[in-house]
Amino acid sequence: MADETIEEIPAEEVAEEEEEEEVEEEVELSVLDALKEVIKKALVHGGLKKGLHECAKALDQREARLCFLARNCENEEYKKLIHALCAEVEVEVVIVDDGKDLGAYCGLAKLDDDGAVKKAVRTSCAVITDFGEETRALGVLNDYLQKQKEGGAEE
Repeated sequence: MADETIEEIPAEEVAEEEEEEEVEEEVELSVLDALKEVIKKALVHGGLKKGLHECAKALDQREARLCFLARNCENEEYKKLIHALCAEVEVEVVIVDDGKDLGAYCGLAKLDDDGAVKKAVRTSCAVITDFGEETRALGVLNDYLQKQKEGGAEE
């Protein structure tokens, strides 16, 4: 028993580690990062629908909670359909710059060894039916959507 040594960690080191963790959590999330995180959480929890057929079905059944549409979608009827369905069920539409980016966020991409996107499949529409869990990213995204709604009402 006397041969056993107990390693003691100074209280200052423990306090420093806790402070570092708190600082990392307080870093401000950009809207794009929040969007990516919300989509990933929905994907993990099985609440993400991708493509026109799945999205239209989810919107028609009133299961959708948030919709994403690619700005570079070439088919105008496609855009009109999604906007009309979202307006009917009062679901917010978030416009994403590129369909390939939206596809990558939705998990429709091959990654290389470093985790960077090697090849992404384009998707023009995605719908979240289940956010999974309340996260800070969801709060950031909801705040952004609320500001957009208030800004649009003033104009």
